[in-house]
Amino acid sequence: MRRQEYLRPLFAERPDRVGRDRLEILTTLIGGPSFDPIFRPDVIAIPGGHAVYRWECLVEGCERTRSGGSDLCSEHQRQWAHDSEQGVGKAAFVAAAQGLDRRLGTEETICRICPERPAARSDLRLCQRHLSRWAARSGEGDDNDSFAAWVSDEQACPGYGPCGAVVCPNLADSPLGLCAWHGSRYRHDSRPGDAAMPDSWWQRYEKFGKAVPIEYGDQATFRRWCAAVPAQPWPGQINLRGLRPLVRAEIQWGLFVHTRRARPSRWDLGWIRSLVTTCRTLEVDSLVDFEFGAGGSAAFTGAIAKEILHELRLVYFTPEQAKDAGFLETEHFGVLFPHRMSHIDLTGIPQRWLRDLTWDYLADLLRSPRCPRSAGPVDGLRRAAAELGAFLEVDVPGGGHDPAVLREAHAQRFVADQRHREREGLPSLAVKRTDGTGSIVTTVTRSLVFNAVRKLMRGALDSGAAEQLGLEREFIIVFPAAGAATGRTARRPFPDEVARALADEANLAELAATYDINDNGVRDIWETTVITGRRLGEVVNARWDCIGRYGGLAMFWHDRPRSATTTPRSAYPNASTASSPNASARPWTASPPATATGRPEPNAPGWPCSPRPTATTTGRLR
Repeated sequence: MRRQEYLRPLFAERPDRVGRDRLEILTTLIGGPSFDPIFRPDVIAIPGGHAVYRWECLVEGCERTRSGGSDLCSEHQRQWAHDSEQGVGKAAFVAAAQGLDRRLGTEETICRICPERPAARSDLRLCQRHLSRWAARSGEGDDNDSFAAWVSDEQACPGYGPCGAVVCPNLADSPLGLCAWHGSRYRHDSRPGDAAMPDSWWQRYEKFGKAVPIEYGDQATFRRWCAAVPAQPWPGQINLRGLRPLVRAEIQWGLFVHTRRARPSRWDLGWIRSLVTTCRTLEVDSLVDFEFGAGGSAAFTGAIAKEILHELRLVYFTPEQAKDAGFLETEHFGVLFPHRMSHIDLTGIPQRWLRDLTWDYLADLLRSPRCPRSAGPVDGLRRAAAELGAFLEVDVPGGGHDPAVLREAHAQRFVADQRHREREGLPSLAVKRTDGTGSIVTTVTRSLVFNAVRKLMRGALDSGAAEQLGLEREFIIVFPAAGAATGRTARRPFPDEVARALADEANLAELAATYDINDNGVRDIWETTVITGRRLGEVVNARWDCIGRYGGLAMFWHDRPRSATTTPRSAYPNASTASSPNASARPWTASPPATATGRPEPNAPGWPCSPRPTATTTGRLR
């Protein structure tokens, strides 16, 4: 989907009001009692062990930060790369690895003597001035005075104020007005503006309590560098300073709402910092203005921005405003389908009356007790309305925008056109593939369209909406019912020879080496799917206690739909069953299907890939 189509509902139609109104809404929500106070400051500090934004190494007791987009610190990542070559699994490596202490200098420390100066050494907690004095004192060989006694005799020095970098919350460590990190960054950037301190500045000025003058080659250039330089990436910190007010509030709201998801996707702090840095560099007013991929930002940065924009639509639009804009948010009705976002785009339906009719039908469906468990019926209805609208636009005078001119003949021609496209394998008028070509009309898609259009039009007739629109009854009753399973075939398991090839050790090893280099369980999922013959979703969503050994036999317990009993299927000893308690190393041999007691059934085939017929409560075989 192009960016203009994706963000159409969020583009400002009233530039003088929309930005201010949206900032007021977000400010009120952020200040509310239900908002997590962690995300309110401009500099967000994520605590260690956070359930969603975890930034510490995965190894227990390790205080170092993750690196390179992985879940391990750099040292443990190096160790894991070595051990994985020896065949060690990641779970075993993480359980056996030893935690490491945090490196020195990973957070700002204040001098123990000067409360307005940063420490130059975190272990001693002394600023550069007192560190030099302690080095000179300890070099004299005076062992009579302890460090604590020396500290108690020292006097505090005045500080240099905050760092001159706009985004930096740290203290400056010199009269130049930059912290240690930005001072190093300034030298790395070839000293733009040539800001410098005079020679012997401490002996000539600070020693006598005088202000140290700063010399500039171009002060304006130096100030522009201070305004544009990024923040130091402290561990567990997200720095929102320097952002425009609206985009800052949008990111804060997005970070908070992301934590409320039942299964939130992974957002590494480095990815979030990349989004913040790009918005700051490009001076973005709102995420609506953010160009995906702009500024060299990576794909995951755009993915984070997209998810935040999904959440902002729920805040910026009421259901009535969403209807006017041509989309529907299922979360406005408390519904979120599995593996889907809340946004349902209806702008592909050309006629406003048909789009509103579809919106009202979907809204009633989401509010009703018969609300579907998946997004399939919603997608089917949207496709059907788009197909009907596209046909009416080219077949009816005026593009079908006036429902009062529609007649029975128009509906009959639509039905005939769909059947013709199905028979000849022609592309759809409305539905496009990712490459822009039309999707081919098949028996399944034609059946979905007929059933959905019939439901939509009969619903309008029953609710009285057809009479309000001026739709003739003859136009409505023409649309036929295609049946519930037209064109569908039952799921078939793999034949034995195919299953043997797919479960071959060489193929499984190649699968793991190519697609599962971090040992995330891809091989286990595929192996269990092939051997048991169950659907992929049943395997992925299986509970841990559904896999185990009973009486020495590897078992995978699952529920058969429309069956009165819970029937287990045996499996080969693979990585998933071998990790269960009391697992033993056994060769790859065929195991017959098993009953609930774990005993092999008599006369069962030797290869258990294909589910055997099972008697249901009605006595029919499946």
